[in-house]
Amino acid sequence: MHRKRKMGRPYIIILSAVLFLSACKKDMLNFQRVQKINSYSDSDRLNKILFVDGSSGFIVGGQRFYDATILVTHDGGYSWQKQSHPVAGKALYDLVVSPAGTVYTCGFDGKLLRSYDTGSTWLFTQMQFSAFSGIAFTDASHAIVLGGVSFNNGTRQTIDSSGNVIASDSLGFQPNKIVMTSALVGYICGYGAVQKTIDGGNTWNFQNVVGDNFTCMDIHGEEIWMCGYNGSVFYTSNGGASWTRYRNGNDVTQARYHLYSILFTDEQNGWAVGEDGKVIHSDDGGQHWAEYKQFTTSTLRSIALCPNGDLMVAGDQGALYRITP
Repeated sequence: MHRKRKMGRPYIIILSAVLFLSACKKDMLNFQRVQKINSYSDSDRLNKILFVDGSSGFIVGGQRFYDATILVTHDGGYSWQKQSHPVAGKALYDLVVSPAGTVYTCGFDGKLLRSYDTGSTWLFTQMQFSAFSGIAFTDASHAIVLGGVSFNNGTRQTIDSSGNVIASDSLGFQPNKIVMTSALVGYICGYGAVQKTIDGGNTWNFQNVVGDNFTCMDIHGEEIWMCGYNGSVFYTSNGGASWTRYRNGNDVTQARYHLYSILFTDEQNGWAVGEDGKVIHSDDGGQHWAEYKQFTTSTLRSIALCPNGDLMVAGDQGALYRITP
């Protein structure tokens, strides 16, 4: 009688690796067109893209300790002009348009800039020295700014439209981004935590979702897609009452991604970007993801929808690309 020979652990590991690599190769996607856009720098880190109408848009970034950079477009993102702001002198991380139509950007060491004329001129305010990474307005006169540099603590402040601090809170986790969907409802995502407010930011409650350093949310009404640094993707269809983990970033059988930004253009089609120039796509609402062929090795930190339907991605070393999916 012949005994069946057991497969050893090394063979199992090798076979798993072969199957994993084969699956990755099979899922590789190609963009119709990728165009590199001049960002006027190969040292700036570009952190956030925001289009405010059919032609005008902004990108903010710089170098954390040395430079505040703003790129401005008035042709729908086909070309950009660089503005440097030495009075701020530190990197900028988030962008928002107030209900009154003013553009605000905040950054490292409590820097705040605002423009009333679509980026032609900017007013500077020095807030409390903190690493602000997110800003959102609750109404035309009040905003919430937040951030931190340590995983286990952060700062959340309420300011008026000039940047004066009205209230300040310490947090037990590092918050990364804030989005207000109305004057009352908003969300914060950060290191291992998500919070929601339904009273304009007066109180915040933790959501029942953990498992990653959550870096970005894309919100469409009650639907929210959220990504994390470890590569997880979470989804809720009911404003956070319940969450589903569509992608487990800690699953060793899946490709490893470090994700910084996520964007859904409809209920089915979404993209996420991250380290090493990774761009991934889902065509089933976020349940499954496939990787695009790499066109840059720079970390990508923001993805946005251009007015004409193209995608714009930006990141480290001045990486700026316009993409036709």
